[in-house]
Amino acid sequence: MNITEIHIRRAEPTDAEAFARMFEMPRVVWGTLQLPYPSVEQWRKRLAEPPDGLYGLVACVDASSRTVPNESRLRDDASVENQVVGSVGLHTFPHNTRRKHVAQLGMMVRDDWQGKGVGAALMRAAVELADKWLNVTHIELEVYADNEPALRLYKKFGFEIEGTLKQHAFRDGVYVDSYFMARLRPQLEIRNWKLEVGRWKLEVGGWKLEVGGWT
Repeated sequence: MNITEIHIRRAEPTDAEAFARMFEMPRVVWGTLQLPYPSVEQWRKRLAEPPDGLYGLVACVDASSRTVPNESRLRDDASVENQVVGSVGLHTFPHNTRRKHVAQLGMMVRDDWQGKGVGAALMRAAVELADKWLNVTHIELEVYADNEPALRLYKKFGFEIEGTLKQHAFRDGVYVDSYFMARLRPQLEIRNWKLEVGRWKLEVGGWKLEVGGWT
């Protein structure tokens, strides 16, 4: 799957059926805190009335493409030009002064599209939105400790494990642990840095400081 074939856009209420279909898939339920047997109406309401500070994105593909799995074309009755195959949400805290710099991330990818670049495309869009537009400096998430593909993806985008949540969730009849992971936005680079102690010269981003002052 070529990453350029995946289109990222905002989630809309009209995506409710696609969200319900995703949560009928065992791997999606296994990797999230959602319950099976989803309600289309419930998803329509959630998408139409999101809480303040929630930014929901979806990944779409052209299902007529030759790269689309055959089972997706046969099973999915969505428009072949705009199939939703994954989503990511950034939950920010606009009404909490001390947490305005933080966002919580949650993501899912349809079973038949996992391992095809959808997760990476969603993560890239979410991190760019947080870094460049929302001024979020701290993104945090929770992931099951046995979800190796998700762990590899999050680490690729700079997330680090900060702790283990013991018996964090009840999944498929047993309690399972989760990792708490977080990513701090990289510091802004100051380019053209130059320091010459012996000659008492300091250059930062084009400015030059010498013994006589700024020039």
